[in-house]
Amino acid sequence: MNICVFAASSSKIDKVYINAASRLGELIASMGHDIVFGGGGIGLMGAMADAAMNKGGKITGVIPSFMHDNGWGHGGIDALVITEDMASRKKKMFEMSDAVIALPGGIGTIEELTEAITMKQLGLFKGPLVILNTESFYSPLISFLEGIIEKNFMRKVHKNIWTVVGTPEQAMKAIGEYNDWHDDPASIARI
Repeated sequence: MNICVFAASSSKIDKVYINAASRLGELIASMGHDIVFGGGGIGLMGAMADAAMNKGGKITGVIPSFMHDNGWGHGGIDALVITEDMASRKKKMFEMSDAVIALPGGIGTIEELTEAITMKQLGLFKGPLVILNTESFYSPLISFLEGIIEKNFMRKVHKNIWTVVGTPEQAMKAIGEYNDWHDDPASIARI
């Protein structure tokens, strides 16, 4: 299985997030899955990729050309796909992936996560979508999403699009136990 991991590229974040990213990389590789990620060499992206490589994991980065030209890519991964821009990067990552895990991150990670939610809501992505809520990082966003549902901007069933977990072990368990959230998501996308 190809697991897409969205994650921070910041190198200034607390070690607790780095440790969780590293553990996730180890678990994915140890379980025989391949990783698709944003291709960065630092922050949670770099920590996750390094840990997976140390366990023999296969890792593909997908990075826009301007980031690659600035030397932001990870130098040691198996493959680096260079795209024209950010939009084609996301599209390529989704095309290559069977599941998504969102680690904590900045606005780019949040944007990737909300795109994944939208794609699942419309039936354009069918795999599991797991939010790794390390140190309650995503709790405000999850509350916001629940408010969107409460106010009927999304259906109550849409809460089944994502699974929130607290540890990398729980993330992998959620992927292993995933059952599609709806047979025909497009039929209920419109409220």
